[in-house]
Amino acid sequence: MEEIKGGLHPRDLVLENAFIKAQAIAPSRPGELVLGADTVVVLDGEILGKPDNLDHAAEMLFRLGGRIHEVLTGVCLLKGGRNGARCQFVESTRVSFRKLDADSIASYLLEINPLDKAGGYSAQEDQGRLIEGIEGSLENVIGLPVEQVIRVIETHFTEPPAG
Repeated sequence: MEEIKGGLHPRDLVLENAFIKAQAIAPSRPGELVLGADTVVVLDGEILGKPDNLDHAAEMLFRLGGRIHEVLTGVCLLKGGRNGARCQFVESTRVSFRKLDADSIASYLLEINPLDKAGGYSAQEDQGRLIEGIEGSLENVIGLPVEQVIRVIETHFTEPPAG
């Protein structure tokens, strides 16, 4: 399973990657609900995925400092099997960062592992160091918009009671 890195609008990219992830599992799980998700940080229309190394993470954080960016998570829910039901959506959250200097970025990077995080930062480990404000779902920034996933499951995948 190879994720797509670019060439698509950010919303299309996270949806396609979420589908790729779900589709890799769904055929082997007939009748089961499979979830695939993909998250990116978008700054001025540019996708900031996971950094390649610590220098790249520092560069991303420097660019995000004092600015507002968008966190997009694409979610694809598939009812396992070859022709199962499919529902997908994108959750968007706006995140404003504090102004950051080289020392604060270096200190932050010593405390977290940025290499597996879109944009090179971790909202759950932030403790107010980077994030100044969030408009939308904090769960989305942490990793998965659980409330929206539950709504979609209840709306599209729950069988009505017999009777």
